[in-house]
Amino acid sequence: MISTLRKRLRKEEKGFTLSELLVVIIILGILTAIAIPSYLSFTGRAHTSAAKANLRALIPDVEANFSDNNTYANMTVATLKATYDQSLNASIYSVISKAANTYCVSAKSAPSSTTTWYKAGPASAMTLTACT
Repeated sequence: MISTLRKRLRKEEKGFTLSELLVVIIILGILTAIAIPSYLSFTGRAHTSAAKANLRALIPDVEANFSDNNTYANMTVATLKATYDQSLNASIYSVISKAANTYCVSAKSAPSSTTTWYKAGPASAMTLTACT
C-alpha cells in the first residue's frame, strides 16, 4: 500500500482511490460507534449530578424557612423564592409541605429534564423514588 502511494506521489497523481476512502469511512464509523455510547453515558451522569446539586442547594432555604416559622407547613417554592433565594426556578424545584415536621422536595437538572431527585424530610437521604 505504501509503495503504491509512493508511485502515485512520483507521478503527481492527485486524489484518493475508492478503497482509501472506504477505509477512512470504516475507521470513522468505528470511532463513532465507540464515542456515542460514551457521550450518552456522560450526559446521563451529568443530569444526575446537576439534579442532586440543585436539590442540595434548595435544602438550606427549606431549613431556614423552618427556623423562622417552626413548621414546614404552607411552604412553597414561591414563598422560598420571595423570602430566601430569588434565584430559585419554579420549573426546576417542587416543594410539598406534608405536615408541620416533614416535607417533600424535588429538583430536576433542567426544566426539560426527566431526571428528578427527591428528599422526603429533614432526616432522609436523596433518592430517585418519589415521595409518598
